[in-house]
Amino acid sequence: MDKAKEAAQEGLDPDVAELLGIEEAPPPAASGMDTDPDFQTLFKDDKPVVQTAADAVDTTRTRFPTIVSIQEDPKPYFQDKEYYKKVLANEGDQATRVHELLGKYVKAEDPEEKSRLRAQLISAFWDLGERMSLRAGRELIMPKRLFLRFGILSPSFLTPELQDMVSRIIYENTTGEPVWYADEWLERITRGQVRPSTVDEVKAKGKDSGQRILDAVEKKKGQRDAELTMLKVKVGQLEEREAQLKAQVDLITRHERNDEYGGLKAPFTSAQKAALSQVMEILRQLAQMDAQIAASFAALAAADKDLGSLKEKSEGISAGSVVDQRAAAGEWMSLRQMAKMCVGRQGNHFPIFHSQFVRPQIKEIGTRENVIREMAGVEAMDPGLFMRTYKTQTTRIVPNIILLACYGDSGICWEPFEKFNRATSRGRVAIPMYSKNLPVAVITAMADLRWQVAKEKAQYYWMEEGITGKYYQWFTERKLRGDVREYFIRDYALWITKESQGMQKLDKDVRGIFWRMMPFPQHIKDSLRNRSFIYNELYKKDQNIAKSDGY
Repeated sequence: MDKAKEAAQEGLDPDVAELLGIEEAPPPAASGMDTDPDFQTLFKDDKPVVQTAADAVDTTRTRFPTIVSIQEDPKPYFQDKEYYKKVLANEGDQATRVHELLGKYVKAEDPEEKSRLRAQLISAFWDLGERMSLRAGRELIMPKRLFLRFGILSPSFLTPELQDMVSRIIYENTTGEPVWYADEWLERITRGQVRPSTVDEVKAKGKDSGQRILDAVEKKKGQRDAELTMLKVKVGQLEEREAQLKAQVDLITRHERNDEYGGLKAPFTSAQKAALSQVMEILRQLAQMDAQIAASFAALAAADKDLGSLKEKSEGISAGSVVDQRAAAGEWMSLRQMAKMCVGRQGNHFPIFHSQFVRPQIKEIGTRENVIREMAGVEAMDPGLFMRTYKTQTTRIVPNIILLACYGDSGICWEPFEKFNRATSRGRVAIPMYSKNLPVAVITAMADLRWQVAKEKAQYYWMEEGITGKYYQWFTERKLRGDVREYFIRDYALWITKESQGMQKLDKDVRGIFWRMMPFPQHIKDSLRNRSFIYNELYKKDQNIAKSDGY
């Protein structure tokens, strides 16, 4: 069998078949590619793909939705014979460089030469994505979207099984959760829906006044949202007390009858007398709640007034108008930094999606649905994971989760929350899609989030207060070396995966810190106390602290 027939049977893209050295592949003229292609004139973009988004922070949600299905009917992504060509179309010198380096890389035989070309190809890949991201939020054809979302350069690098798996990944965000693929995240940056992740601020004078006003709007909006959330909670508590009052009054007014004296109402029973005392206490609580609700309404009205004034000043200034046109490109390079952190120094930094590194098992891939499922599992062990306290009121806020097409093994927290809105803003967490162990990648991301939220909350006193302070003191007392955060992440993973099952893997003092400051739900505590003397002792300490009102 000759090489051309072999390529056809294997389903290789003609252009990639040529790159791989198949001599009898279709000539360049037939495929639209030559040795010096003019990528600017190949294709025009198709209509944009409509995306759905979960933008607003819904503090009433108490848990993640149940994931019913992790895949859908296959989509014809890879039936396009010109897929590879469309990925590179209209991308200028960056596309030319990727094409040339790819050809040299797959043909190289010398290990040193292949290593050198691999490093160059990695850099060229990210440069191509940077140029491609300039059009995020506008017309972006499906091959380019899949390049940004999954790192797919050509279907020829994927086995038929892997192609089928990718085509079944649920495309739209139907969960309502802030979990985003890279192309979706770049769109949100372009539209001004979220701030860029870049550290350096743009020092353009034209941006200062407009951005400053929008920052003030965002901060005030966060304060208003927090106040409204607190008000809703207080009203809910008021309704609960009113229901209790009705029940007690109903009990008091239901008298027994004395048949001996013509069915006259009997005096209050002991239960009714107790209800009278309860009514007095409930009325006192209702008066306090009413005062608090009135104060919240006044604060909310003041916030609305301030917000209205700020919005008048910001009239004509949209988030998109102050976002630099290259913000998405800068964000793409921030995603590259996140990917580097997820992969680590010794990991596989090759960015192209290749069947050599990924098994065609959709349950092992960090898709939106799989990551939500894993986060729900972690939250079931650590109910306080997404809880944030503001003005004594605690609400659940899930951070933005960015899914990165990389081969990292650990997730990372980029920032715990936005600096202009610490009350209700989402942080941002990055999770690698092609990790060797998805549950571990998610757990490490959640551990990093836990650490950074606690550290930011304690601020200058993070080595003394809160869970970071307790853990740091243990770390220094043991005279350990290295990054205390990495130690915490490792121990958190053991806490969630092993200690929750009764397997004692942590240092005794660390277990005590986690038990008190990141407690398991009560039913797990009840189970653990019967499995080991150590857990039973911690359980008894809980009861003693609760009795002394020091918990």
